[in-house]
Amino acid sequence: MVGAALAGSRLRFGKFCQGLPLVLLVFVTFMQPGLAQERERLYRTLTVSGRGVESVPATLSEVNLGVEIQGKTAQEVQQEAARRSSAVVALLRSRNVEKLQTAGIRLNPVYSYNNNVQRITGYAASNTVSFRVPTDRAGTLLDEAVKAGATQINGISFVATDEAIAAARQQALREATQDARQQADAVFSSLGFQAKEIVAIQVGGAVAPPPPILYRAEAAKQSLEAGTTPVIGGEQQVEASVTLQISY
Repeated sequence: MVGAALAGSRLRFGKFCQGLPLVLLVFVTFMQPGLAQERERLYRTLTVSGRGVESVPATLSEVNLGVEIQGKTAQEVQQEAARRSSAVVALLRSRNVEKLQTAGIRLNPVYSYNNNVQRITGYAASNTVSFRVPTDRAGTLLDEAVKAGATQINGISFVATDEAIAAARQQALREATQDARQQADAVFSSLGFQAKEIVAIQVGGAVAPPPPILYRAEAAKQSLEAGTTPVIGGEQQVEASVTLQISY
């Protein structure tokens, strides 16, 4: 009976093994068409990149200015720098500037060299602030800041408002998408292919600010004699790119 049982088990296992390749063959045969279609969809694609650029008025000025004082003692120059800086900050607050903040505070010794000997002859202190103001008000405000005690106007850069940049980016994205589609249509038309579907999209973009215009306190003081310092903001470019992967 034991021998009969073993013989029966071998028979059943043999039948199972005989059927196994058939099952695997059916499974592979069923999967192959789908894999082939997916492989063809991935390999038969065209990748194109489009670009869009919009220009918006730079209606805001970002200004960096401050006070620099030199004197015999550290305490003397620091106190005078603080006094003048407070007057400049009070003026800026009264003019309702935006994003007013301290940009730097420095106190350094001033050296002289005589017969290869280094000596401290005094100290220099500087306090600088940065802020944002509408460009059409920037010239008048710079002149007022110099009158209030500012001795440094380190630089001005011009930017558009956040709302203007956002609207320009949306338009630049539309232009970039249209540019990419036109490129793809031209290629497919030349080769006699037909676009099927967009299988991947990549979006990029950048805001390119115009170069800053630098001013110095001497130039600002000279402009006081002639009138208000002229400040012209110009335009700011907003760029966007769209990359499409299209099957055919």
